[in-house]
Amino acid sequence: MKEQIGLERLTGLIAFARAGSLGSYTAAARSLSVSPSAISKSIQRLEAHLGVTLFTRTTRSLTLTAEGREIHGRALRLLRDAEDIEQVAKRARGEPAGTLRIAASLAIGLHIIAPALPQFRKLHPKVTIDLRLSDHLVDLVGEGIDLAIRIADLADSRLLSRRLSPHRLCCYASPEYLAARGNPKHPDELEAHDTVNLRYQSTGQTFRWPFRIGDRDIEIVPSSSIIVDASEAVLATIAAGGGIGMGAGFMAGPLVKRGQLVPVLSDFAVERNNITAVWPESRRTNPAVRAFLTELMKLF
Repeated sequence: MKEQIGLERLTGLIAFARAGSLGSYTAAARSLSVSPSAISKSIQRLEAHLGVTLFTRTTRSLTLTAEGREIHGRALRLLRDAEDIEQVAKRARGEPAGTLRIAASLAIGLHIIAPALPQFRKLHPKVTIDLRLSDHLVDLVGEGIDLAIRIADLADSRLLSRRLSPHRLCCYASPEYLAARGNPKHPDELEAHDTVNLRYQSTGQTFRWPFRIGDRDIEIVPSSSIIVDASEAVLATIAAGGGIGMGAGFMAGPLVKRGQLVPVLSDFAVERNNITAVWPESRRTNPAVRAFLTELMKLF
């Protein structure tokens, strides 16, 4: 007769599956809402029971061993089956309930998603929100995320998606800066100005500024004296008089209304259509996901 698997080993397999997918105990702990030490101890007990080493550990990295890679694939299937059971239960309840895990970029999360959460909770008080903000693309399936909203063109066969409304990219500067340095009338004149640019955290690449000139789109990378790795920091810097920067209208709008920023080169501003909501196939009929998608369509 086969030995029955115990609860402790199931817990270890789930912890191992997440740690193997995310590459660290800390990320796995955050995903499962437990402490890193709990993940570490659970995996150590699993290794002791199985009699194999699952990870090669250093102070900076966590790498699957050959045995670990084989077991990891099976553990992932176990984790997906467990999540499928949870989704079946949520569908059976019919009404939105339980924890809804949402991932978003920092800009989208701060300016659009977070302000909408109180109203969503009023409509659906049985839903608990777990909002995770990062400019790094997350593995929705591996991290157990129910829904993500990103400013990106995403391609993943495991995900369903819905395009949301366009957003406008325009240059901005503070009134004080423009009073001192003048207002450029064409993108070519940016060379004579101080500029603040964005470096993407995920790739390390510098943001290329798009402009619509006549019937064509061009992109330039200004020679910026200040480069930051968060779009919020771009706006904060230019609002303080640091120069001209580019940002999305939904982010800059409140600062424009308060008189802290002024649109620059607005005749050359462009629209982008890459704000996208994505969710795993397994969440297709999840009532909470469907309810939040409905609210997103109203927001956008």
